[in-house]
Amino acid sequence: MYTPSSLPNTRVDAADILRGFAIGGIVLIHFLEHLNFYYFPELTALDETVWDIVFFWLANKMYAIFSLLFGFSFFVQHDNQAQKGRDFRPRFLWRMVLLALWGIFDLLFYNGDILLVYAACSLFVIPLIRQSNKVLFAAAIFFALQPIELLYILLGLLNPELRPLYLGSNDAFGAILPQQINGSFFDVAWVNLRYGIPLNFTWAIENGRFTQTIFLFIAGIILGRYRYLYDEGNNRLRWKKTMLYSLIGFAVFYPLYTYMPGTIDNVCVSHSLGIMLKAWMNLCMMLFYVSGITWLYHCTKPGKKLIVIAPYGKMSLTNYMTQSIFGAMLFYGWGFGLYQYCGHTESLLLGIAFVGLQYLFCCWWLKNHKRGPFEELWRKATWI
Repeated sequence: MYTPSSLPNTRVDAADILRGFAIGGIVLIHFLEHLNFYYFPELTALDETVWDIVFFWLANKMYAIFSLLFGFSFFVQHDNQAQKGRDFRPRFLWRMVLLALWGIFDLLFYNGDILLVYAACSLFVIPLIRQSNKVLFAAAIFFALQPIELLYILLGLLNPELRPLYLGSNDAFGAILPQQINGSFFDVAWVNLRYGIPLNFTWAIENGRFTQTIFLFIAGIILGRYRYLYDEGNNRLRWKKTMLYSLIGFAVFYPLYTYMPGTIDNVCVSHSLGIMLKAWMNLCMMLFYVSGITWLYHCTKPGKKLIVIAPYGKMSLTNYMTQSIFGAMLFYGWGFGLYQYCGHTESLLLGIAFVGLQYLFCCWWLKNHKRGPFEELWRKATWI
C-alpha cells in the first residue's frame, strides 16, 4: 500500500519547463485550427506544409505532456498533505469541481475545452492515488492499451458489418459552425454550452483520448513517486534510456500506423487499430520530448537556459484560458473574423506572436505575484 514520501517535494523546474513547452504548443495548434473553427480561406501549398509539420511535431504530444504533468501535480499535492497526516482526496475532488466550472467558463469562448474532460477523467484516478505501485502499473497498462478500441476490434472480427464507434461528435461540430460564422458572442456561447460539452466527451471517447488521458494521469503519479524529474539517483541514466527506447518505439509504431490500417478491409478493425497505433506512436514522441528536455536541462550547460520557459509553465491555466478568450475574439465572426483571411501560415505566425505576448505578461506578472491570476483564484477556492 501507499506510504508518504520521506523526501520533500520541492519545486520542480523541469516540470515548469515541460509545462510551458506543452502549453505553448497547444496554443499554436489551437490557433492553426482557428480554435475548432475549421473554416479557412483558399490554402496554398505552404499552408498545407505548415499544417503537416506542426501537427506531426506537436499535435497530441503537447496535450500528452500536459496530461502527464496534471497527474504529477496531483501526486505532489497529495503527497505533501500525506506527509502532514492529511487525506487530500476529498479536497482534490472539490478542486476538480472547480476545474469543471473553469471548463464551463472556457466553453463560453472555445468549444474544444479540455478542462471538463480532465475533471471527469480524474474521477478514475482519485481511488488509485493511495494504491501500491503494482496496482498503479496495472491500471496504467490497462488504459494505455485502449480498452475501448480493443473491444471494438474484437467485436469487428466477430461481426464484419459493425461500424466504428460514433457517438455524434461531428453532428455537434456541424451545429456549432454556423454560429461561429455569423452568430453574436452570446449565440456562440449558447451553442458552445449546448453542444460543446457532449462534443468534447464524445470526441474524446471516439478517438481514444478519454482512456489515454486516464493513463497519462496515472503515469504522472508514477512519475512523481519515482521522482523522475529530479536530478538525483540514477535518473540521468533513466532519461537516456527513455530517449533511446522511445525512439525505437516510434520507429516501430510510425510505419505500423502509416501503413497497417490501410491493409485491413474490415472497417471497424482498421479504424480502431489506427487509433491505437496513433496513440502509441504519439506516446513515444511525448516520452522522447519529456526525457530529452529533462536531460538537457539537468545535464548540459546550454540546457540550463531552458529555465526561461518556466514562467510560462507556471501560469499554464492562465495561458490556456486567455488563448480561448483572445483566440475566439480574433478568429470567430463575432470578433475580428480573421478566419476569412488567415490560412495556416498566417495563423501560425499569429499564434507565435500571441505566445510571445503571453510570455511577456507571465514574466511581468510573476515579478510581483507567486502565481498567475487564474492559478491564484483556483488555489484560494480549493482551500476555501
